[in-house]
Order: sequence, then structure tokens, then C-alpha cells
Amino acid sequence: MKQRKFMLLFVLLLSVGMVLAACGGSTNEEENAGNDAEGEEKSGDDFSAAMVTDVGGVDDKSFNQSSWEGLKAFGEEHGLEKGKAGFDYAQSESEADYLSNLNRLVKDDFNLIFGIGYKLSDAIKEVASRYEDTNFAIVDSVVEGDNIASITFKEHQGSFLVGVAAALKTETDKVGFVGATESELIEKFEAGFTAGAKSVNKDIDVQVQYAGGFDKADKGKLIASNMYEQGVDVIYHAAGATGNGVFAQAKDIKKNNPEDNVWVIGVDRDQYEEGQIGEDNVTLTSMVKRVDVAVQDLSNKAKEGNFPGGELLEYGLQDEAISVADTNEEAYTEDIAKEVEAWKEKIVNGDVEVPKTRDELKKFVESL
Repeated sequence: MKQRKFMLLFVLLLSVGMVLAACGGSTNEEENAGNDAEGEEKSGDDFSAAMVTDVGGVDDKSFNQSSWEGLKAFGEEHGLEKGKAGFDYAQSESEADYLSNLNRLVKDDFNLIFGIGYKLSDAIKEVASRYEDTNFAIVDSVVEGDNIASITFKEHQGSFLVGVAAALKTETDKVGFVGATESELIEKFEAGFTAGAKSVNKDIDVQVQYAGGFDKADKGKLIASNMYEQGVDVIYHAAGATGNGVFAQAKDIKKNNPEDNVWVIGVDRDQYEEGQIGEDNVTLTSMVKRVDVAVQDLSNKAKEGNFPGGELLEYGLQDEAISVADTNEEAYTEDIAKEVEAWKEKIVNGDVEVPKTRDELKKFVESL
């Protein structure tokens, strides 16, 4: 009898020990799983980023396209795929789409969302205030908010340099500027371009006209047609997809009469390809604004946990985020390139303060 009781006690103790061992193993596994999950969160492997275009569209061959190229480069750098879990864009057909596109990307759980263009400022501010756990970035504007980073560029500096190129290239002493909408941003392009041209020739005629939007290629073509008919032979556009109409008109003129020397200066990205017509090319140069570099740079900062919320990031000549394209070597001659480089050094060294507004431009011209 005693032996039977002893065996029962032994079996009971053995069972308890096995249960405790199992519980201990389960606890360790849960702790390890928790540590692994924490490590994944810190590594940023699940990070995703997206952007909302303005009405110019992701294939505007200018501002939006450059932004998308930067986001794609970020995705490729980290092995991400296009879609909800990686990188993506929402295209706006009208200004009414800004809010709905931003809200949709928030619901798709993107960690970082860019608004491309100053026209999205109000929408970014409204959505960011409602979703404080999501990071936002606005390009070409400044919007206050702890979860908003503002990206701007010194476009007036690059515009000054292509203004110098235009003044050196023109055969009629008449150059033109086509803007999208009259705004503080586009005024920087206009003021810088005019200042650069008049620094070479104070008496040069700079004609300025606005199309009223970034998606009005037909209006851009009509404006360019009128300018070229009035003797303008170099036109600089800061108009997004509207600028495609400027290129179209210059190519039509060149196609009908190859001896006519009409030129277009592109914007935001090197628009050499947009000026190609047969063996000729009407793109003199382009004011390159490396929006792609800024978008990729900020995306990496956010992925690494260093999102600059509430900060303003401004890129200029000194950062090599603003430059002048020299792709068309036949048109953008070595003499022009040397003169532009000389003016660039003056700007970077602080010897020339490029105007950003029409009021500053007036004082600048008076001082020449």
C-alpha cells in the first residue's frame, strides 16, 4: 500500500514538473517573439510612402514626374514594390481631388505622404491635423505642423542663370517667360529669369504672360505662338504640363521652317527630350530643380526614424539641388556655359543677391 502511494506521488510530481517546464518554454518563446516584433518595428521594414500630384499629373514631364522619379528611386533602393505596402501615388484630376486623395492614402496606412505643389497646402494642413500619427511633406510651400515637413527650393537662383543663357542666345533681344499661375512661387521664377537676362543686357525686352493653370497645354501653345510671332526667340516656362504646349509650338515652327531659330528653356527637370524634333532640338537648356533628390532624401530620413516634422528644408545652388542643364551642347555653347558658371559663382559667394519678387526685381534692375 505504501509503495502504491509512493508511486502516485512520484507521478504527480513528474507531471507538475513537465507542466512548469512547458510554461517556462512558452514564456521564453513569447518574449522572443515580442523582441522580434519590436526589432521589426525599429528597422522600418514595413515603411511605406506615397504622394499626391497636383493637376499637372504624374507624367507632366516636369515637377510631378520628377517627384515620382524620386519616390520610385526610394522604393527601388529599399526593395519596395509599387502599391499599398511600398510606394505609390494618387493623381489629381482637379483641385477637388486633393483632400480625397490624401484621405485615401492615410486609410491605406502609408507612413509618409507627400503633397506635390503649393496648391495642396490647405489640404495637407487639414488632413495632417486629423491624423497626427501619419507624417506629411509639402513640396514648394511652407505649412506648419509637428507632423509636416516643408520642402522649398531657391528657384530664383536657377532662373537667374537660365536668364543669362537666354540673353546670350537671343538674336532679337526679345525673350519670354510663360508662368502657370500668378503666385508667390512662380514670381520667384519670373523675377530671377528677368534679373539674369537684364544682367547681361539691361535693355533686353522680357515679355511675361501667365496661362492660369498647370494643366493648360493649349493655352501654353497659344501664348508661345503669339510671343514667337512678336519676335521673341527664347521662351522660359515655369508652368508644368502647360509648358508642353510651349514645346509643341516651338517644334511646329522648327518643323515648318528648319532655318528658324526658336528656343525653349525647360524647368524642374532636364527637358531635352521634349525638344527633340528629327535631328534638331529646340531645348536650349533647363532649370533643373532636383525635386527627386529632395523626395528621396526626406523619405530616407523618415524611414530611419529621423522625420524632420515642423521643419523647413530649403535646397539651392550650394546644395547642388538647383542646376542648369548642358545636354544640348550644340545650342548651349561653351561660351554660354562659361558665362553662366561665372554668374553661378557670384551667387554662391554672395556677390549677387537674386531677387525673388517683382519689387526686389525693380530695385535690382535700377542698380545695374
